Amino acid sequence: MTGTLLDKTTTQLDELSVNTIRFLAVDAVQKANSGHPGLPMGAAPMAYIIWTKFLRHNPHNPKWFNRDRFVLSAGHGSMLLYALLHLTGYDLGLEDLKHFRQLHSRTPGHPENFQTPGVEVTTGPLGQGLGNGIGLAIAEEHLAARYNKPGHQIIDHYTYAIVSDGDLMEGVASEAASLGGHLGLGKVIYLYDDNHISIDGETELSFTEDRMKRFEAYGWHTQHVTDGNDLVAIEEAVHAARAVTDRPSIIAVRTIIGYGSPNKANSHDVHGSPLGPDEVKATKLNLKWPLEPDFYIPDDVLAHFRQAVDNGAKAEAEWHERFAAYKAEFPAEAAELEGLISGTLPEGWEQALPTFSPTDKPIATRAASGKVLGAVTAVLPGLIGGSADLAPSNNTYVKAFKDFQKDTPYGRNFHFGVREHGMGAVMNGMALHGGLKVYGGTFLIFMDYMKGAVRVAALSHSPVVYVYTHDSIGLGEDGPTHQPVEQLITLRATPNLTVIRPADGTETAGAWKIAIESKSTPVALILTRQNLPIQPTSSIEGVAKGGYTLVEAENPDLILIGTGSEVFLVVDAQKKLAEQGVAAKVVSLPSWELFEQQPQAYKDSVLNPGVKRLAVEAGSTFGWHKYTGLDGDVIGIDTYGASAPIKDVMPAFGFTVENVTARALKLLGK
Repeated sequence: MTGTLLDKTTTQLDELSVNTIRFLAVDAVQKANSGHPGLPMGAAPMAYIIWTKFLRHNPHNPKWFNRDRFVLSAGHGSMLLYALLHLTGYDLGLEDLKHFRQLHSRTPGHPENFQTPGVEVTTGPLGQGLGNGIGLAIAEEHLAARYNKPGHQIIDHYTYAIVSDGDLMEGVASEAASLGGHLGLGKVIYLYDDNHISIDGETELSFTEDRMKRFEAYGWHTQHVTDGNDLVAIEEAVHAARAVTDRPSIIAVRTIIGYGSPNKANSHDVHGSPLGPDEVKATKLNLKWPLEPDFYIPDDVLAHFRQAVDNGAKAEAEWHERFAAYKAEFPAEAAELEGLISGTLPEGWEQALPTFSPTDKPIATRAASGKVLGAVTAVLPGLIGGSADLAPSNNTYVKAFKDFQKDTPYGRNFHFGVREHGMGAVMNGMALHGGLKVYGGTFLIFMDYMKGAVRVAALSHSPVVYVYTHDSIGLGEDGPTHQPVEQLITLRATPNLTVIRPADGTETAGAWKIAIESKSTPVALILTRQNLPIQPTSSIEGVAKGGYTLVEAENPDLILIGTGSEVFLVVDAQKKLAEQGVAAKVVSLPSWELFEQQPQAYKDSVLNPGVKRLAVEAGSTFGWHKYTGLDGDVIGIDTYGASAPIKDVMPAFGFTVENVTARALKLLGK
């Protein structure tokens, strides 16, 4: 834990400690008869150096705010991380290791941040963790720039990660690494497990560029360690990386996958399969490890690792002393920072939400979203975000604040560049660091480029906010390549993701209120390019319930359901139907997920059982019969769009008052 180079020798205790990590992984994978033993066996030395020489953390308080962050981006090697967590004293017992990959265990096949104490981010989909690490470092850099004062380094920690060949192959890693280099994130140190093996075989099959030259081009500091078992060389390289403060660092450590296995080391056979009983025995004999018992931990090794408990408690106590001194000199800043750390919103913040009136000019919900952001960012110090090179279109730029750049890390406008997937991964890291509420914008169609990160956000309870604009064929002339159809239902099908498609400015303010208050669920805002009228009865409270009655009708003959830009169509159709003696009720249903959380009695009061229903939405009809019933009808889009002005393209696909009225009458048999 000292972070200082004490000598140039490797002790027997060091070697025993490294092998303890290896064999905890080997035994756990063998017991489960499932897993990836190769990476822990090869990468154990570099992990040992980071966790015993450099990592500042408190095993008894995994959420200590100023801890260093460690990311195992190569999440398939999860037993490496679980072994370290157990050995250093986290609330992860030996029985947990013995239940690796079993139902309801705290040691799942890939690390899950909400499942296992000490796991910072959920990893497994390769490249995501590398991107998360960039986000973690951005959060540290931003908060340090805003709250540290001369003589008071309150926010001051590193992000370490172990990344693999697979991580570096994935495109998301290139996006995130490019951004990290541009921003000059000097507290990022990645160790690259350069073992030259992937599932198919040797990486020479498909991965032959000079990886470190690529990272040099991104603006990273690079080093090579030629022997992955050379603890001194690894430690020296990390020291050198820490001395470089103006750019991120990556250290290529040449390892042998499955190190110690006489018959499987350095082959893809050891990547994703247990060694097998005979090879486990042969490996233990080869590395002079006791054959029995399994999960053996020498007493002196455990005592050595468990120094992390006292060291961590001391480090945190010293930090609290420093924070107390900081608070005495800067009480306002300290109070604000404490609120960010706890996730507490300022009292009465929602009063800053702008109001919209039916007498206002029609406004696109993307523009209404921009108004909300401009108003609430001033009272929400943790709100930060930007877009994937679409700020003018997404309305995500807040003019009152500067840009987050290398020389202005206190800025709150973020430029992710044309890197949707990287943006998603970075956002997750920023959010899971703590202290920030993060948003990122792009066109809804490009959600496809970042879906992997969206899924990980939902899985890992990362409460990010997606600002998805240009939400339908209503964007017009850009045509089918830019007109989303199936994206909305794709998002709705994602567990633990709240999707909100507001109908006007008022509902947009309500959608942002939900997003800002969300603690463990990402929220996707689905916003229009085209202007929409403000509905007289739309409400923030209605959005919170997911769906509500916009226009009431006593003993209705029909219920018209709309979302987003189609709500005004069903409102106008309701008036036309009234002229023909049809009593139609109008329901705005901006969020299926929030509506499903309501009591059944409320849902029945909105969608009266037994009354026929017609839903109208400029997107896929898939899933809508959940609300219309099989005897209902849906006006939607189940083909691709067309390139044409909105005045032509919307009518061409049936989104007119006349068509809604005609379909309603047909549904009623009239």
